[in-house]
Amino acid sequence: MKVTSLAVPDVLLIEPKVFGDERGFFFESFNQRAFNEATGLEVLFVQDNHSRSAKNVLRGLHYQRAPRAQGKLVRLVVGEVFDVAVDIRKGSPTYGEWVGEVLSAENKRQMWIPPGLAHGFLVLSDHAEFLYKATDYYAPAYESGILWNDPALAIAWPLTGAPVLSAKDAQNAPLGDGEVASSA
Repeated sequence: MKVTSLAVPDVLLIEPKVFGDERGFFFESFNQRAFNEATGLEVLFVQDNHSRSAKNVLRGLHYQRAPRAQGKLVRLVVGEVFDVAVDIRKGSPTYGEWVGEVLSAENKRQMWIPPGLAHGFLVLSDHAEFLYKATDYYAPAYESGILWNDPALAIAWPLTGAPVLSAKDAQNAPLGDGEVASSA
């Protein structure tokens, strides 16, 4: 697998080795030992999640506060999304910065989003099925979010119209108004 550190250095783009021929393809979507060796991390994933969304659905920006902060390894099995991670760790040199990558079933790329970052995605295809592995269990008492269009973040979402948001995501506060994760 190929691992690339993005502009927020702790966020990693992971490109698995894909074996393909006229019959189709095969790749290991996750191998704990290979992940640890390639990334230099030792994380334990405790929960897998699967969501399906229609075109222009924007989910996020979500995170869980300490002590229940979650790291996430995300990928697509159907469709295409613009995936975003925002550094919300007070004291981090990249606090308030974001990175975005197109992830798709076709390119098979994955993104590692460490604990202390907010995460969101915009569906670019007619629909998308999004999988993610999490390093902590869902804990509603610790969940929080940041406004998807916070002017201070200026995320360049590739929108083709108004995004479809949940009522909850539409009510998120800008980064400076909400709680943030502790330093990395």
